[in-house]
Parts: sequence; C-alpha cells; structure tokens
Amino acid sequence: MVSPDEKSAAGGEFELISRYFDRGPPRRALLGIGDDCAVLAAPRPGHVFAMATDMLVCGTHFLEDADPASVGHKALAVNLSDLASMGAQPVAFTLAIALPRVDPDWLARFCCGMFELADRSDCELVGGDTTRGPLNITVTVIGEMPAGSAIRRDAAQPGDDLWVSGELGGAAFAVASATQGSPLPADHPAQRRLDWPEPRNRLGLELRHLARAAIDVSDGVCADLGHLLERSRVGAQLCWPDVPCDAVLAGLAEDQQMRFSLSGGDDYELLFAAAPENREAIDALATRLALRLTRIGSFDSGDSVRIIDRTGRRIEWSGRGFDHFA
Repeated sequence: MVSPDEKSAAGGEFELISRYFDRGPPRRALLGIGDDCAVLAAPRPGHVFAMATDMLVCGTHFLEDADPASVGHKALAVNLSDLASMGAQPVAFTLAIALPRVDPDWLARFCCGMFELADRSDCELVGGDTTRGPLNITVTVIGEMPAGSAIRRDAAQPGDDLWVSGELGGAAFAVASATQGSPLPADHPAQRRLDWPEPRNRLGLELRHLARAAIDVSDGVCADLGHLLERSRVGAQLCWPDVPCDAVLAGLAEDQQMRFSLSGGDDYELLFAAAPENREAIDALATRLALRLTRIGSFDSGDSVRIIDRTGRRIEWSGRGFDHFA
C-alpha cells in the first residue's frame, strides 16, 4: 500500500484507482472496477473465453527511465499478442501494479499509453490491484473465440509451410545497443519496435481459417519455434535466406543478423504453420492487411529445427532465445 504521505498527496489507494484507472460505467462487463470482482457475461453461444497473463518487471523488461506511455502500451500489447496467436478477439483485461511511490505524471502517461491501445483493440479494463513495492506490472487479458477454433501449438503437421509476420530482429538490436552503452533515440524505428510492439490481433482472427498452429515470437524465433515443434511433435527446416530481417540489420555481419533475427526476443510477430494449399490465401491476406507475411520454411517428421541455405545445405547455428532462468 502507499505511504501516509503519498495517501495525502494522491488521496489514498482507492482515490488512485478512481483517478487513473476507473473510466466510468463498464462497456462490456456487467460489473467492473469498484467491487471485489469483475463480472463478465458468459461468452456468446458457441464461443469460449481465452485468457493470458504476462508480467513486466522494471529492470528486466524495461528501464527505470523508460517512457511511461510505452510501458503502459507494452504491458497490454504483450498480452494481446498471446490472444492473437490463438485467434481470440480481445474482450477485457485486469491490471495489477506495484508502485514504489505515487507519481501523478508517470501514472497519467502510463495510462495514456495503455488505454490508447485498449481502446483501439476494444479491450476494457475491468479490475485489478494496486500496492506499494518495486515497479511491477501484471496484466491478465481475456478474449473470446468460437469453440474449437483456437489456433494451438500442437497441430502442426509434416509438410506444412512455416510462415512469419513482419520483420525480425529490430527490437533485439535496440536491446543490444542499449546494453553496449549506445542506446538508440526514442524515435528510431528499431527502438520503437522494442518500446511499442504492435500485437497482430487482426492477423490472428484471420488465421483461424488458414493456420494449423501458431505462436507469438517473444523469446526469439528459434526458441519459440522449438516450443511449437515440441508440442506438435514435429521438426522443421528454416531457410535462412528467406527470413525477413529488419532493415536496421542490413550491413551487419551474417552471424550478427542471425543472432538478432533468430535468437532475439521482443518481436511479437506471429509464427505459424499452414497447409501448402493456403499459400495464395495467405498472400492475399498479407495484401489486405498491408502486413508482410513470409514463408520461411516447412515442417517435417524430425524433432528439431534445421537451418538451411538456399541449396538445402545445413547452416550450423547454436543461437538460443531468451530464457529468464537460463
């Protein structure tokens, strides 16, 4: 909880919630902020709810001096990305936030970034918790989809194409630049990819009819593809020359390009499996969404990822994705 001094400055915990997070009568929820629980209507007939939770910790996922608006945006975006990977329509979310102190300017900007994306995604804040402690933000998001339509991780089949959305490696390049003491300007395209990821929810909804399996790229292509292969019990060939690298990687040595685009995290693009007969439909979808969708390989009956060149020769690569506990 906040301190007595901060209570007097901010009006206490419930005043803090009322001032920054309560946006008036709920739009979708039957009962929202202000009670012990939110109350949501049951999903539409023939539909089910999907839920995901992600945590952002200061010092691990963002720096203390990060733009609060970008922190608010990203806290919601990474959760919406999980819904996108399963083809779920965003409905509502909860926010649990620990604050070292009450900073009205920081909170106002944080909420601005979070609610701009929430409104654009038609996803309503319905509850949560506030407490005092090291800056820590946990969002739980709720989505809806037709029963049986979830794009799971366990349905890829040998012979399926391997696709990815967008471009890869820009966010990882921004992280590396900051780590090496040369942070990029806030308006640099790679820095914006890191700070303001765009969840692919429109794509996810369309892929319900086209993709067999999918996962969002949060920890790096190789790591996240590995999760998909493990669940589907298949292998994959990934053609390195086809990987859509972010433009910021042009001119770097090939091993650096591979490290950023295959092992770097924070891209929040969708990696998915689709039958070859869906190629034309996926190309048409890319045009309709004005979003790059690239076929970068195929699934096989193996049990691991093989990275190959244009001739099919294996490229030795030992890069791994991000792991909090490695």
